[in-house]
Amino acid sequence: MAATGDGFERYLNVRSAWGASFSPDGNRLAFLSDITGVAEVWCVPVAPGEQYPAWPDQLTFRGERAQSATFAANRETLLLAGDSGGTENTQLFLVNADGAGFTDLTGHPDVIYQFGGWSPDGARICFACNARDRRYFDVYEREVAGDGSEPRLLLQADATNYAARYAPDGAAVLVERHDSNVRTTLILVDRATGAARTLTPEAGDAHAQYASAAWSASRDSLYLLSDRGRDFMALASLDLATLELTYLRDDPWDAEALAVSADGARLALVLNEDGYSRLELFDVSGGWDARRPLPAPDLPWRGELREPVWSPDGRRLAFTLDAPDANPDVWVWDVDAHMLQRATRSARGGLAPDALVAPSLVHFPTFDGRQIPAFLFLPRGAEPKRLPTVLYVHGGPESQFRPMFHPIVQYFVNEGYAVLAPNVRGSSGYGYTYQSLDDIRLRMDSVHDLKYAAAWLAESGIADARRIAIWGRSYGGFMVLAAVTTYPDIWAAGVDIVGIANFVTFLENTGPWRRRLRESEYGSLENDRDFLEDISPIHKVDRITAPMFVIHGANDPRVPVGEAEQIVAALGARGVPVEYLRFEDEGHQFAKRSTNLATYPAVARFLDRHVRGG
Repeated sequence: MAATGDGFERYLNVRSAWGASFSPDGNRLAFLSDITGVAEVWCVPVAPGEQYPAWPDQLTFRGERAQSATFAANRETLLLAGDSGGTENTQLFLVNADGAGFTDLTGHPDVIYQFGGWSPDGARICFACNARDRRYFDVYEREVAGDGSEPRLLLQADATNYAARYAPDGAAVLVERHDSNVRTTLILVDRATGAARTLTPEAGDAHAQYASAAWSASRDSLYLLSDRGRDFMALASLDLATLELTYLRDDPWDAEALAVSADGARLALVLNEDGYSRLELFDVSGGWDARRPLPAPDLPWRGELREPVWSPDGRRLAFTLDAPDANPDVWVWDVDAHMLQRATRSARGGLAPDALVAPSLVHFPTFDGRQIPAFLFLPRGAEPKRLPTVLYVHGGPESQFRPMFHPIVQYFVNEGYAVLAPNVRGSSGYGYTYQSLDDIRLRMDSVHDLKYAAAWLAESGIADARRIAIWGRSYGGFMVLAAVTTYPDIWAAGVDIVGIANFVTFLENTGPWRRRLRESEYGSLENDRDFLEDISPIHKVDRITAPMFVIHGANDPRVPVGEAEQIVAALGARGVPVEYLRFEDEGHQFAKRSTNLATYPAVARFLDRHVRGG
């Protein structure tokens, strides 16, 4: 029986919780949840030794997306970062821990504010914003008491400067300067004098990233993640006196998350092993050389562990656990008591316990002999032969399909589709060499990988070669459009969500703060215009034969909605079947459940007609 898409509502009603922050006494946990249909701030008790989850309290009622909520170290106040209408013009708000007080600290909806952190005494926050010039971010701090004090400039430069955190004594602010998508610089700014000290050498290498820097227990060095001079991000130590960088681990996978307790005594390290997360914990109170492994939890599901954060006393670690067969929730690990507890319990939309499927990690050969990693989802109990299939392409391109909860994937698998999610060349998670294989003039090599993915699906007997659809969002939307124009005979249908149709107009119209960072990946209009024109799908629309579904948010600052308008108009003029959804109150990421409920059942019916029905 053909699917109608009506069952999609259950999958889209699966809730999520993430983004934990401990209260100053460690007895409560703030987090974000989409229980109401959009991410709001909630709080739940998590006192040591007590059983939970308890019933949470909702603290915000904006009806717009919250992006983070962070407790001050010593006061019952949260700093909320959130935007409206998908514009990504993030504003900053103060929220009382009981939800009774709510203060707008910024009030300039055309400016982007990036929260850095609370001062140790809870009196100030540091942040970055592009108020001076929309192309650049400067660093500020301001008092949060009710005296209406104005922000104080700490660092101004024509660059992308993001506040990272205060020094433990509150005397300086650590700044991350993003020189490109693969190069960063660490700068320490003295609050009193304004002196800016560069901690990392100028980026002469092809890549040199520094992330998650935090002070050691001795306060004379930083723990951080870096890939300077190596292929993978790894745990390192930066001596603040000599500025010598020392790698502390040599793992064959990226270190993707690092959390250090407030006193510098405990360290949590998360590794990304072929898409799956592995957590390790250490006592580093005597320095790394005297480190002592700490017990880590046995996780109930295998997937992605993200956003680790220590309690103020360093006894407990909160994190988000997200797996293909388990929707995201916040968990708390008590290191000393060896106790793992679920702090939130998000509803599963009425789905049966066995309704969600875990994928298999597979590899397929491509044109140059490489083996491309991919996650293969197959219907439970079905014979995996000649199935209607969706090739699901991630965005980025410096991103990675992870074994997480994907309601769209789970719905189609439940309806009898196979879904293959490849991490084609250019994906992150497999080292800098692999990530750089699609840079600028190599762009179409990643599209060629999609051809070989489809061929592997057909030759293995998994897919019916006549019933393979391709689906992607953002950069993945470009990959869809590039695939249906480069290899038009392969695809039964295409779904392009907030995708790039024309690299020239995309770079001309994307947010001005993004253009320079994107050019290092895609090429510049000054040096590569002819090539960007040549690979832009808008100039090859006459090759498209597959029916298309195009979806975009009108407020998208990353890939402006004009990209969708171009491709839809061109397809319509040529008589190619095309459906189009445009949402006036959404941006690049669809923040509202109502939008998803309008979008994905319609796409399901579209694929039912053109793919499932043959």
